Amino acid sequence: MTHDTLPGAPVPFPGEPSVSREIAREFGLTDAEWERVVFFLGRDPTYAELGVFSVMWSEHCSYKSSRLHLARLPTEGAQVVQGPGENAGAVDIGDGFCAVFKMESHNHPSYIEPYQGAATGVGGILRDVFTMGARPVASLNSLRFGRPDHPKTPRLLAGVVAGIGGYGNCIGVPTVGGEVQFDASYDGNILVNAFTVGIAATDGLFFGTAEGEGNPVLYVGARTGRDGIHGATMASAEFDDDSDKKLPTVQVGDPFMEKLLLEACLEIFAADCLVGVQDMGAAGLTSSSVEMAARSGSGIELDLDMIPRRARGLSPYEMLLSESQERMLMVAKAGREHEVLELCEKWDLEAAVIGRVTGSGRFVCKATPGYDPLVSDPSERAAQLVVDIPIGALADEAPKYDRPQAEPAPEPLEPAPPTDVDCADALREMVGSPNLGSRQWIWRQYDHVVRDGTVFRPGEADAAVVRVFCEKEGETIEKFLAVSVDCNGRHVLLDPRQGAAMAVAECARNIACSGGKPLGTTDCLNFGSPETPTTMWRFARAIDGLAEACTALDVPIVSGNVSLYNETDGKPILPTPTVAVVGQLEDPSHRVPSGFRVPGDVIAHLGVPSRGALGGSEYWVSRTGRVGGAPVGIDLDAEVRLQRALLALAKARLLSSAHDVSDGGFGVCVAEACIANGLGCRVSLPGDGDVPPAARLFSEEPTRVVVSFAEADRDAVAAVCAEHGVPLAPIGEVAGDHVDIEDALRVSVADLAARHLAALDAIVS
Repeated sequence: MTHDTLPGAPVPFPGEPSVSREIAREFGLTDAEWERVVFFLGRDPTYAELGVFSVMWSEHCSYKSSRLHLARLPTEGAQVVQGPGENAGAVDIGDGFCAVFKMESHNHPSYIEPYQGAATGVGGILRDVFTMGARPVASLNSLRFGRPDHPKTPRLLAGVVAGIGGYGNCIGVPTVGGEVQFDASYDGNILVNAFTVGIAATDGLFFGTAEGEGNPVLYVGARTGRDGIHGATMASAEFDDDSDKKLPTVQVGDPFMEKLLLEACLEIFAADCLVGVQDMGAAGLTSSSVEMAARSGSGIELDLDMIPRRARGLSPYEMLLSESQERMLMVAKAGREHEVLELCEKWDLEAAVIGRVTGSGRFVCKATPGYDPLVSDPSERAAQLVVDIPIGALADEAPKYDRPQAEPAPEPLEPAPPTDVDCADALREMVGSPNLGSRQWIWRQYDHVVRDGTVFRPGEADAAVVRVFCEKEGETIEKFLAVSVDCNGRHVLLDPRQGAAMAVAECARNIACSGGKPLGTTDCLNFGSPETPTTMWRFARAIDGLAEACTALDVPIVSGNVSLYNETDGKPILPTPTVAVVGQLEDPSHRVPSGFRVPGDVIAHLGVPSRGALGGSEYWVSRTGRVGGAPVGIDLDAEVRLQRALLALAKARLLSSAHDVSDGGFGVCVAEACIANGLGCRVSLPGDGDVPPAARLFSEEPTRVVVSFAEADRDAVAAVCAEHGVPLAPIGEVAGDHVDIEDALRVSVADLAARHLAALDAIVS
């Protein structure tokens, strides 16, 4: 390509539709935003330029309704290597290595086309991690579906799970855990949140920068097609009855191509011939180019004629907005682009020099009318200017809104669910319900042991634990990571601040129960329309809750994603600020499973005594058909003490098991601990004896854990708990083959296990 900047302003490309305010509205821009576009350009945009503005100013790319609030999140800490603003965040794990991780949503695409939507969500989050120079070592997911008996739920559940497994299994990264919930609010808008963690040398991280005027810009990976065009703007709009017609906006993934791209990228990184690298994710070539230039304060010029393509007749608009998968944008050091090209050829990848870094501070693209490399003679190229936009207008100066907020009106007081029930029957029902039953049907479709690093398989502990191998100066160093993902939208609905704080606390508590120290957090904030004041009120309050919990527990947020407009026909989903926490075990002997293991072990309740509060619980919903009750709240100081005590107990190797009391309450917690290894228990019911047994059994009050330990260690366990100011209440022992809870219930473990394992059968059969 010539490096001569074409004079004059861009002109309409042959065949492009004419641009107008009305077309801008169809692209998701408001009239005020249209005027802002014209102001920045000093003229009307071309069709390609309008497309660029529409995706870069979408909620998905610009965070225009959330940036103001996200600034309140804690992002720094002694352990933070890289915070928000890059492809992924990173925390220090010692010996010159860091854990690199992020979580993102692929909600709308997964509803439209479940398999490819979920598969490309996995592919996208993997690229975010290895773009940083990290080798991915584990993935998790957080999924939400509508009512189990909704006619679309079986197809959506089966398709999403198959897509996650199909992509992750092929690329060779284990899917080691996750969570799934069902609720009517997700009938028309499911959630698919994907998480990946990788390992990199701390001094070997790569960033999305485009520095050095004249440095070559390279396209690497799969060829460009028409799939996924306007995926970013589709993800920034609510659904309606015509949502199924949006199939062309869904990307198509190729995990085998991604595997080649992963290995090629890591080899290119090792050659030290790059300035920067960026995944072509949402908004494709446009967002990757603009973001790289914006971070560096530079400009970027692209020759669209040089883009590898797999479809004929692609226009500049289509090439710029395509979200074809398995693609990277790289900026090479001057004169070393040939090394990138040679390594790509080695790995059988497409690669081409398509542009250069400039000092103009502008995003400039040119293309030749009628030219198509699939059919045209390269000598006939005569490029014209098709895009010329200030980088700032697309990045820092993109719209930022302080949306109106309004606290929702109090819900009318309705009767609480009855508690004078047969507790045995209630427990049978709870452990076999879709929201609390076994996820075995799901995880059996995932390869959770590939690479031979999985320490705890799904269902064996509160958090997944993986062993990773770090190479340093010819020495192999073992590291052990613990990862967990969680959110309970019911609690967030009742009190967004407390509910969001509880999500962080539960994730970190899962890490601590498994023997790890929580280090850092990523989030995926799923809410309805930001144009609805009550939604924005809940969003802002949830941010405050996340900030408070992350600060108290010292787990800064280092990366994340916001997904808004999750609603259909004006009906929003439950507010679902999903969080994932990454932690570390100093020694593999510190790991603690969740199930009872040794007959005769003491069983004890650690943490805040239960008041029997049922607000937001699965019990409440299952008995009334609605989310109700007073929010239970959380004492973060007590939570900190509990997690420190759990970590100390794990390091002292005093625990046989630890399982946190969360969804389903104490009763489900104990039942799951028994089901794990087919062992029974005889325990008393903790809490205030004046509170009905059903309330104490099924309350989901936080900051509680059920542990087991050897009788010989009773005093040592008590001493650790006393040192940390954590209430310890021995309540019984591991014994027999029944769940025997004094004055409440006695149920066969085998009966509970059968119901637990069959929980999803009615949906998927």
